[in-house]
Amino acid sequence: MQKTLTVIFDGNVFRPEEPVDLEPNARYRITIEAEPPGVGQPVNRTLRWILEHATDMGIPDFAEQHDHYLYGTEFQATQ
Repeated sequence: MQKTLTVIFDGNVFRPEEPVDLEPNARYRITIEAEPPGVGQPVNRTLRWILEHATDMGIPDFAEQHDHYLYGTEFQATQ
């Protein structure tokens, strides 16, 4: 049997990024191959891009009143 898993090493153990169908407490032989930078991390890459391009608009209620600022609708009462 041969499987390819993407794992994260936390300094002590290898943790798979997705569920695996392996028998617990059984012995397995693994081969370690580092992924090239930026491969296999689309979520982190996307979040990094958002953080790099995010702009503070200086509007404290922007999330609550986004329709007003974006489309010019009436202010909505906040609770």
